[in-house]
Amino acid sequence: MQLSLNIHNQLIDLSSPLVMAIVNITPDSFYTSWGNKDEDELLEQVQSFLDQGADIIDMGACSTRPGSTPVEAEEEWNRLAPALKIIRTHFPNAILSVDTFRAEIAEKAIQAGVDMINDVYGGDADSKMWGVIAKYRVPHILTFAREMTTYSTCYEYTMSNIVDFFQEKLDKLHRMGVADVIIDPGFGFAKTEQQNYAILRDMKVLSVLQAPILVGISRKSMLYKPLGENPSDVLPATTAANTIALEHGACILRVHDVTAAKQAIAIHLLTHKEN
Repeated sequence: MQLSLNIHNQLIDLSSPLVMAIVNITPDSFYTSWGNKDEDELLEQVQSFLDQGADIIDMGACSTRPGSTPVEAEEEWNRLAPALKIIRTHFPNAILSVDTFRAEIAEKAIQAGVDMINDVYGGDADSKMWGVIAKYRVPHILTFAREMTTYSTCYEYTMSNIVDFFQEKLDKLHRMGVADVIIDPGFGFAKTEQQNYAILRDMKVLSVLQAPILVGISRKSMLYKPLGENPSDVLPATTAANTIALEHGACILRVHDVTAAKQAIAIHLLTHKEN
């Protein structure tokens, strides 16, 4: 099945996977963040991502790393609003995503020019979230989530459970008129190391849902902990995991390192190119 995304009536073909670059507007990200740095540094980072070929810029102003405590909505917006204004003003044609689980933040962000919403809690943290998505008809990233606070608790489940989770939510979103839904297995969130790798291994099963798959595995603990490394040392492991994800159906790679992801995609496409 040919998959695509409709962003402001522009159809984006997903036969060639996309790269989503991570811009953390937080002081406590597990890897890199903009935090309270100056405008020039933010612009330099985004410009660099776009020059390297990033297709989407994903901004988050409330950390959802395991064990973190979410900031209040007011603080989240106070962090996000100035960064969003800077980026949208200087890069009017860039596709922007905001990582938030709050409907009020999602609505303000969309009104400020954001093109899609990335909700790591699968719509369960805020009952108004899907109403906002349906109202504005923006693409929605739906994450497999089993806990809505710290993501510290791990649950037993099978790939069949994950498919059922997504199918139920996809059906509801489609009934609400939301056509463009991207599914995210949620690597690293409320999952053991073994569960993360089982999902990566069996991810092809998700193709039955006929929805674009996003993989956000970049520099996560499932990579650096078993290797005895730090997040800064696992770009090769990230590339290896992303390559496996591409082979198993990923359409979007959410990453800290755009060039490496673009190269992985290029090799993936060459491998599958028909003579």
